[in-house]
Amino acid sequence: MSASAVFVLDLKGKPLISRNYKGDVSMAEIDHFMPLLMQKEEEGALTPLLAHGKVHFLWIKHTNLYLVATTMKNANASLVYSFLYKVVEVFSEYFKELEEESIRDNFVIIYELLDELMDFGFPQTTDSKILQEYITQQGNKLETGKSHVPPTVTNAVSWRSEGLKYKKNEVFIDVIESVNLLVNTNGSVLLSEVVGTIKLKVFLSGMPELRLGLNDRMLFELTGRGKNKSVELEDVKFHQCVRLSRFDNDRTISFIPPDGDFELMSYRLNTQVKPLIWIESVIEKFSHSRVEIMVKAKGQFKKQSVANGVEISVPVPSDADSPKFKTSVGSAKYLPEKNVVIWSIKSFPGGKEFLMRAHFGLPSVETEEMEGRPPISVRFEIPYFTVSGIQVRYMKIIEKSGYQALPWVRYITQSGDYQLRTH
Repeated sequence: MSASAVFVLDLKGKPLISRNYKGDVSMAEIDHFMPLLMQKEEEGALTPLLAHGKVHFLWIKHTNLYLVATTMKNANASLVYSFLYKVVEVFSEYFKELEEESIRDNFVIIYELLDELMDFGFPQTTDSKILQEYITQQGNKLETGKSHVPPTVTNAVSWRSEGLKYKKNEVFIDVIESVNLLVNTNGSVLLSEVVGTIKLKVFLSGMPELRLGLNDRMLFELTGRGKNKSVELEDVKFHQCVRLSRFDNDRTISFIPPDGDFELMSYRLNTQVKPLIWIESVIEKFSHSRVEIMVKAKGQFKKQSVANGVEISVPVPSDADSPKFKTSVGSAKYLPEKNVVIWSIKSFPGGKEFLMRAHFGLPSVETEEMEGRPPISVRFEIPYFTVSGIQVRYMKIIEKSGYQALPWVRYITQSGDYQLRTH
């Protein structure tokens, strides 16, 4: 079973818009949601599922809105949460920013979308590209006359329209890996993980079938080939277009793709990654009148790779003033409103080491040493490189008309939550 009703509330808990799908839960029950949420928050026992009598509230928060589904039956909670996040995604595609104002401005379209997204409490068409074919934002310009359901909705392949034609058939594949890292003050790695996504941009005519081959360790174990250049992927999540039974049998990622941009799959690697950019910092205070900060950054990736747009954020005391900087490369800028120095390096080659010195004055009146010291955070992007070593081995494009198509592959590694604690 699934949701009985879906509500969109403002931050005070006032319903902005709602849709009753099954009629088995009173719409007045939503009045109990906000007091219950605040009570649990005060007790420090807030959970994503709240209960009032026999009614359960399954809720998520997005910007200044609460999206709440109510149910009395033993609902599939994972399905309901997936649906709520999908609602956010679809509304964001339609209105760019999803917040209270965009809800108030688009009541008519939202009612139409809620009708199509779910029927009697079960998710229906949740692909925004398909919804945009027949729910347009020019609501008042809709043609009168007999309504027609786009054939896509009744197709077995509900995410792709038929009859697409392109002069040039191409597929662009982006393999993007984000590195999350946390290093403590003595230099030991507390957290290290790689979160990867494979994104496609598809410009193909007709109804092509695509087969993507990766150097995934599971595949090599199944086919009995060597393990040397394979990668073990965890938490693999696929787009709905992928044939999972085929993947389970022979590890082939086979699918009929949606048109345009979409995320084919995401994965995680819980391996100890050597920090790509290593930071050492020394902070010295002199007789409460000045503070000197020295930061050394070292690129610990291959020499032939280059990190672009590197930004190193170094926290400074909140009462510091009159900054002076000296950098061996790039430029440094003080942001007093954030109490940080941003050291920007346009291109940072692997194996290189750079230095920045910052000098600040401090007020003569000594402040209490109560401030905790935030970590140094780093942002970067390394093209043509993946930490995991994942590779697209092949992309086969099969279409009955037999046209030739070009697949293009690009690899990018970027910083996720990348932090190094300081003394």
